[in-house]
Amino acid sequence: MTAPILLEIDDGIALITLNRPERLNALSFELIDRLMAALDRIEGGANVRAVILTGAGERAFSAGADIDEFSQSVRQGPAIAVRDFVRRGQAMTARLEAFKKPVIAAVNGLAYGGGCEITEAVHLAIASERALFAKPEIKLGMPPTFGGTQRLPRLAGRKRGLELLLTGDPFTPAHAREIGLVNKIVPHEQLLPAARELAGRIARHSPGSVASVITAVTRGLNMPIGEGLLVESEQFAALVGSRDLAEGLAAWKERRDANYVGA
Repeated sequence: MTAPILLEIDDGIALITLNRPERLNALSFELIDRLMAALDRIEGGANVRAVILTGAGERAFSAGADIDEFSQSVRQGPAIAVRDFVRRGQAMTARLEAFKKPVIAAVNGLAYGGGCEITEAVHLAIASERALFAKPEIKLGMPPTFGGTQRLPRLAGRKRGLELLLTGDPFTPAHAREIGLVNKIVPHEQLLPAARELAGRIARHSPGSVASVITAVTRGLNMPIGEGLLVESEQFAALVGSRDLAEGLAAWKERRDANYVGA
């Protein structure tokens, strides 16, 4: 049986591939569980400094939830459907959003429904020129359930987010970049090299400072700015006395590149 998730670690970068190309990398319960397990595996390892998430095959990043499987949960009633589907999907996107190492989506094709919600949740995203996005859940008679009603309007703005959520219409990589869903669009054959280049530019910095920036931004976005500034202060204070901060300051004074532990 083919594994629904592939994990490769090379030169400090973990490449996670959603591996159900025959189903357009649909997010089955097993795939989500295996993705969470892969994140568990790499979270504490000093050998991984950044994560790239992409889809197998030439057609899709992920076309969203596995509708056949999801339908079986729906038939068992709301309690089962929420437990099996909603909580599982929301836990996945929340984990990606709060992950202490930068997660970069390399969107290689269709990113519909849950695939789009993964893109919303990760820290950075690069899209192939072949990518296509959509929030089609409304066509099924339901709202998005993996965080799309909350994250997309925060990224795009209320009215632009609602237009995409209420129409279900596909939108291009150019529009995704315009609304802040992706950082960059590249030729298809350059997608993974571009993602690796971006990961490398982040991985040269200290792991502690990278994690502190991710935490401060992720937590602070949902707070009044005064509370967010307290989070920023806490993140700085936690690094005072660390080897990485000492090395960074010493390198700056000595006009040399910093040499961080694990870099």
